[in-house]
Amino acid sequence: MIRMVRRMPHQPEGHHNHERWLLTYADMITLLAAFFLMLYSMSVMSKGKFQQVAASMRSEFGENKKHSGSGSGSNGVLSDPAYLQYQNALQDLAKYVEQHHLGGDVKVSSDERGVVITLLSDGVLFKSGHAHLRTASLPLLRRIAKVLQPLPNNVLIEGHTDNQPIHTARFPSNWDLSTARAVSVLRYFTGNEGLPDHRFSAAGYADTRPLVPNDTLQHRAENRRVAVVILKTRLQRQADLERQNEIQRVETGNAAAGAPGP
Repeated sequence: MIRMVRRMPHQPEGHHNHERWLLTYADMITLLAAFFLMLYSMSVMSKGKFQQVAASMRSEFGENKKHSGSGSGSNGVLSDPAYLQYQNALQDLAKYVEQHHLGGDVKVSSDERGVVITLLSDGVLFKSGHAHLRTASLPLLRRIAKVLQPLPNNVLIEGHTDNQPIHTARFPSNWDLSTARAVSVLRYFTGNEGLPDHRFSAAGYADTRPLVPNDTLQHRAENRRVAVVILKTRLQRQADLERQNEIQRVETGNAAAGAPGP
């Protein structure tokens, strides 16, 4: 049997099927171009913010490759040589703490103020009830001074005691003892190590800011401490704020994207 197919007049054979794929291809190219342009515009708008976020997350004290020289810049961030010096000093401090089994007496942490180096008073810095630095504590303090030296940051020295009262001719209260201990550490940094006076301040808090409850001998020993607080600079605080705003913006965008439509 021969099947007859009727052709429509004035329609060349295969013309429609031959060119239809070009329309699909053109639509795909247009969509891809629009998509990549959108990604590029988003990256340009947030470039400055993301650079600050990356610098803040990389370190509390970000690198600044635009500056040269061995000192810290006036803008509150570290030049490359100063940043390397800071990193080497941190490694030296960590090695000293490990070699002398001081892991339980020296702790490094961070809070909203900056980096906190906590030193337990007993057996490390002072004799019980005294504020004169032990000779054995000087090598440790010397290494901490090397950490502070290349930084532009201000430094707060805090003295803390437990809740056991003291009443001596020199220290009528724990307020006097905690303040005197903080000042002793400050004077070592500025007098013995030659760090600039204007960067330092000291405060005594007695037993008003305990790390743990004063309910055991071990807990009271943990509360007798001196904290070296490397305060964040204005630019570092600004970078933290930018990071928080960026995170909030991303979270808000994700929540909006995941919300069901009307």
